[in-house]
Amino acid sequence: MNGDVVTNGDFVFVDELVPGIRWDAKYATWDNFTGRPVDGYLVNRIMGTRPLCAALVRAQERAIALGFGILLWDGYRPQHAVDAFLRWSRQPEDGRTKQRHYPNIDRSQMFDLGYVAARSGHSRGSTVDLTLYRLDTGELARMGGDHDLMDPRSHHGAAGVTEAEAENRRVLCSIMEGSGFVRYDHEWWHYTLRDEPYPDTYFTFPVTMAAGRLAA
Repeated sequence: MNGDVVTNGDFVFVDELVPGIRWDAKYATWDNFTGRPVDGYLVNRIMGTRPLCAALVRAQERAIALGFGILLWDGYRPQHAVDAFLRWSRQPEDGRTKQRHYPNIDRSQMFDLGYVAARSGHSRGSTVDLTLYRLDTGELARMGGDHDLMDPRSHHGAAGVTEAEAENRRVLCSIMEGSGFVRYDHEWWHYTLRDEPYPDTYFTFPVTMAAGRLAA
């Protein structure tokens, strides 16, 4: 089912309910696999459902106890953005982001191999892309690959990462699973709320300041 507007106040900006959380909404910037801001992301903010935020509060508490903070890269993703990914995947290769994000596959293979979905859990409002950073230095924890590296190296349990990197992935997984999330095996950074409130609804409204005020 598609959702066009939020009417029950369940979608909010995550930073308003999870104080101190860091974010960098990659698809609102030029720093993503498409090489440009993506349709539907009009501000660099992360949105999600209130239950998602409550679970992230628990995750942040667990992370802090281990000396880490949480950095979000994505949350709610409008279906318009997913449609833009599909259009981009059908365009001729220009090489601008290939080496960093999909060095060993063609862009047309992203959907077939499960790195991008035509119906994304993000569009349901309770999925996040995230990582850890060290509270003492502010530096990102080494994970053996960056956000949206579409490669077997990004899979949980992947070969080719150091033991320290593998341990950081395990720590993130433990934090998230212990806070009510389910991991996605192909991407170490991708987690979905186990009891998400809209498991069958894919929303379309854009991420804007106006949308945030409407949803609050």
